[in-house]
Amino acid sequence: MKIAIINGHLIDPANAIDGLHNLYIDSGIIVAVGEAPAGFSADQTINAEGEIVSPGFIDLQARLREPGESHKGTIASETAAAIKGGVTTLCLPPDTLPIIDSTVVAEQVLHKANIMGSARARVLPLGALTKGLEGEQLSTMDGLISAGCIALSNANRPIRNTLVQRRAFEYAASLNIMVRLQPEDAWLAEGGCVHEGEISSRLGLTGIPECAEVIAVSRDLLLIEQTGVKAHFGPLSSSRSIELIAEARERGLEVTADVAAHQLILTEIDVDPFNSLCHVRPPLRSQRGLDGLRAALADGLFTAICSDHQPHEADAKLAPFAETEAGISAIETLLPLTLKLVSEGVLSMSSAIAHLTSKPAQLLGLDQGNLAVGSVADITIFDPHKDWVVSEESLISHGKNSPFIGWEMQGAVSTTLLDGEIVYTHE
Repeated sequence: MKIAIINGHLIDPANAIDGLHNLYIDSGIIVAVGEAPAGFSADQTINAEGEIVSPGFIDLQARLREPGESHKGTIASETAAAIKGGVTTLCLPPDTLPIIDSTVVAEQVLHKANIMGSARARVLPLGALTKGLEGEQLSTMDGLISAGCIALSNANRPIRNTLVQRRAFEYAASLNIMVRLQPEDAWLAEGGCVHEGEISSRLGLTGIPECAEVIAVSRDLLLIEQTGVKAHFGPLSSSRSIELIAEARERGLEVTADVAAHQLILTEIDVDPFNSLCHVRPPLRSQRGLDGLRAALADGLFTAICSDHQPHEADAKLAPFAETEAGISAIETLLPLTLKLVSEGVLSMSSAIAHLTSKPAQLLGLDQGNLAVGSVADITIFDPHKDWVVSEESLISHGKNSPFIGWEMQGAVSTTLLDGEIVYTHE
């Protein structure tokens, strides 16, 4: 199909495009920006007047709950939520059931998502660093990569044994494969469910100190320097963590990091009184911590903003706070929360889009994330000024566990294209 997107404001940070341009697509590929190619006749024309046309968003962490927890979500339901939010490519952590620690499971996920057609967005699984994510035995990393995993991770389960961590990094480095790390010192964080501070004390909840993350980052950076592995941290909750990573990058280490959108909007105060929808890991930090994260983002220290999407069934959030399951259904609010950072002067529009597109694409070595001629036509068209209210009815994810229910958001996707095919249009 030949598609013309006209009258839109194109923002393509990878190619320094920021202005009114038409875009032309043929057979899933961008064939022209500006003037139509000779003889081009569109089968469909999309009038994007008053809207922004950008590359499709790339989410570095989104759980789909399949295989293993289909009562929380499925590949079909959560990728449908993804394209509604403008996300065309997402990274799936390995903590599915069964865990993605073998070629069989990796191939199963990829087959269901991309061959059987369950997925509405492009799904890139991460392979497990250790068998069963137990932090004791290394996985068959070369097999996982050969099966189609984009990187390696131990998800949010810390590897307590430093020697195992070192061996895992050495193995990944020998394959020139990136590892994704969610840093947390298991001993300091044990039993915790909120940020250790004023709110945890007032509510009588066991806290997770900020140093639990910072100490883990410090340890990992020393091992990264020792092994030479390419590493990515995230999502982070401490500005001190990203400062350490930036310092290591200046010394030549190949390290990057991301932050979840909700960590840039919410604080520990939103937990009070026992709001289980704000039970997340890493926990929401103090106002000072949020300000530090925003300053680090503005300074260009973060590579990407992710959703850290974790859909849950209603019962998962109905127990006493400490017994509820952590996580937010977040992929549909990724765009408006990022745009909130633009409206509040933290980021420019181009920089915000770069953190959702070109920067994560470059990190993963993907051809997506740009609107250059010859690139795959993964495209998100959105109205940055459209108001909408987050409600259980407006969220199409199986998970309605969002602390933003009732919030008025600004910015909504009207059309999403994947491989040049229109996969979502706002009705």
